[in-house]
Amino acid sequence: MSKLDKILGLELQRRRTDKGWSQEYLAEMTGLHRTYISQLERGLKSPSIRVLNHITKALNITMSEFLLSVEESLRTE
Repeated sequence: MSKLDKILGLELQRRRTDKGWSQEYLAEMTGLHRTYISQLERGLKSPSIRVLNHITKALNITMSEFLLSVEESLRTE
């Protein structure tokens, strides 16, 4: 597991839980499988740009906003 995948997963989990959403609900909102969301959050999988677009749209944020948070976390680690 890469440091990037781990941080991306933690950011995804933080954004999802801030909304009070379950992995199941985010899966429904994005058309992705719940186990895939789980793998992303644990840093076991890397999302494609298309998947990241689905997720950020569901979370009502821009991809750049999401990635900026990931970049900032990478810098502080």
